[in-house]
Amino acid sequence: MQRPLDGILVVDFTRYLPGAFAGAELLRLGARVVRVERPGGDPMRMTAPEWHDLLNAGKELAAWAGAGLLLEQADVVLESFRPGVAAQLGVGPEAAPETAVYCSITGFGVGGPHEQRAGHDLNYLGWAGVLADTAPAWPPVQVADLAAGSLGAVTEVLAGLLERERTGRGTRIVVSMTHGSHRLASHRVAGDPRPRLLTGALACYRTYATADGRYLTVGALEPKFFRRLCELLGRPELGGSQYDAEQEELAAELARIFAARPLADWLELCEGEDVCVGPVATLAEAASDLGAPPPGRAPAAGAHTERWRAELGL
Repeated sequence: MQRPLDGILVVDFTRYLPGAFAGAELLRLGARVVRVERPGGDPMRMTAPEWHDLLNAGKELAAWAGAGLLLEQADVVLESFRPGVAAQLGVGPEAAPETAVYCSITGFGVGGPHEQRAGHDLNYLGWAGVLADTAPAWPPVQVADLAAGSLGAVTEVLAGLLERERTGRGTRIVVSMTHGSHRLASHRVAGDPRPRLLTGALACYRTYATADGRYLTVGALEPKFFRRLCELLGRPELGGSQYDAEQEELAAELARIFAARPLADWLELCEGEDVCVGPVATLAEAASDLGAPPPGRAPAAGAHTERWRAELGL
């Protein structure tokens, strides 16, 4: 893999998932990432130690003492305090080098009516309108934290670094997890081609239980895919009902068919066919199938403090 951020130092003052994942992505792209933890460390060490280990493996961890000196060396700064708190702690954007790309990951941005409101992923998704179709259920991945927050921050940081290459100047970035989450669904604001098009309205775009208690994903939106699926199921006549106004009768019939055989049978039947069918894999199955690397271990709190003291001449 390319490492385009070789030589870039990221100083990370964040806590919890959004900043940790953003830092992990920048590390993956070649940056040197040092997390600066306040006394007591990132609360995720206690609340979700497995997540903390995986997201901080390969990073350097330094104690808060000397945070200002580290900040002076930064190419990129990440922080996730409520607006104004970083400045109170002496690590706000005004304390960063003029060449630094300084990124604040916030719940609601700055200047709006919710600026100081407390929240977490579920709150941000609710405010953003993302849960309207599926409540009281919620996504199994923290969309506001990881997509709007983490990946939103990475996108803006990369753009900031590109701008710095052109101008020599850094930039100040504010990422709002709520606004970012809303952008992910904003293409639907003017309405769907069909209400809840991809959130449960269509029988051809659902998950179905199988005989062994597993689930199959069916995403056969295009007529050619759905027709072929119905042929494989031995029910070609169902293909003409794909976009009928009444979908529940079709969904019930598909549910009855899929419930008759185990998941492995359906996957074998559909192997090599253009039908947009797959498993609801467990995380372990997905990691094995995709060849994901084994999880690493995060350094102990402050493990690299002395190394950084030496580099800074302290």
